[in-house]
Amino acid sequence: MGKFEIYKDASQEFRFRLKAANGQVILSSEGYSAKSGCTNGIESVRKNGTQDSRFERLESKSGKPYFNLKASNGQVIGSSQMYASVESMENGIRSVKKNAEDASVEDLS
Repeated sequence: MGKFEIYKDASQEFRFRLKAANGQVILSSEGYSAKSGCTNGIESVRKNGTQDSRFERLESKSGKPYFNLKASNGQVIGSSQMYASVESMENGIRSVKKNAEDASVEDLS
């Protein structure tokens, strides 16, 4: 089972990351000034992470595929790492779909 981790970054903003069962980070959030915003972001991942239409498939300037998960209003909830191939990016999307809804939350902040 996957898990969300809430943590504080170097600038003391709250962030979350979704990890797959193997411990690999599959989605990372933006920074939030309040923990409540961060937990709302996690709930948005749970709600939107099962819908394929919410995943924006992109390519970096260096040609690496990655994805953003967006809310119904178009706001980016989280972003993936850069992947070596489109196939591995699609595996990452499948992993978010599989793990997000039932993932536990661990507060490291």
